[in-house]
Order: sequence, then C-alpha cells, then structure tokens
Amino acid sequence: MSNISEASINNLEELSVLFDLYRQFYRQPANIAEAKRFLNERLINKDSVIFVSTDENGKLSGFVQLYPIFSSVRLKRCWLLNDLFVKEEHRKKGIARELIDRSKKLSEETNASGLLLETSKNNLEGNVLYPTEGFILQDESNFYFWKK
Repeated sequence: MSNISEASINNLEELSVLFDLYRQFYRQPANIAEAKRFLNERLINKDSVIFVSTDENGKLSGFVQLYPIFSSVRLKRCWLLNDLFVKEEHRKKGIARELIDRSKKLSEETNASGLLLETSKNNLEGNVLYPTEGFILQDESNFYFWKK
C-alpha cells in the first residue's frame, strides 16, 4: 500500500518528471521544462487537484490530476479525472486503484455528481481498469472535440 497525499509545490520537481512520462505515453515529445511550467501554474492557481502516491522511500510512484467542471443538467460540480499515471516499475501494485479511490473520495467530499474521464482506445490497461472501478462506458452520447 502506498501513501496518497495532495501534491504541493514541494513535489514540483519530481512530479514534473512523472508528468512528462505521462505525456510521452500519449505520444507527446519529452519536455520537462514545459511540464514543470504547466504543473506550477496548476498548483499556484489551484486550477486542479493533484494527488500523488509515494513509495516506501518517499519517492513519487504515481499521480492523478482532476479538474473541476460543472454540470448544468445535474446542477452540481463534477470532477474530470484528466491524468492518471503510475511509474512502470510500480505498476500492478494497486496504486492506480488507490489514486482512483482518493479521487472518488474528493468527489464525495465536495458533493460533486461524480467523476468523468476519457482515455484512448489503445490504453488497454486503463480500459480494463476503469470498468472494474465502477466507471461506465457512455454510449448514449457523442464526444466531440474542436481543434484550432
């Protein structure tokens, strides 16, 4: 079992490396400096909530980042579970599930309507994990994206 806590500016250096690895997983070029800049803004502006997992040596093993959004239909906040990553050497230890559980707890603590997430179809591990954690694949709506 790992230790899950909310990230702070003190985690920025180590978290930036993990965040950069996460982005590379989604075929983005490595850029730790920009990863650090981006995360620094999120932490300073409190735009997101980031939970980190630490191993027995106090090193970061994974993270989850959630953004608040609002549902007009539900008249409540909802959390977008936007990023979830566990270092390769720490996978298959239940850390992703612990991070998801902490995210669910945040949803309950903030009286949100739930968690929303998107993952690529080729994320085989995620597409197996999420349904086992109670996430339901939505087939009654379409997801669209506009890109400039």
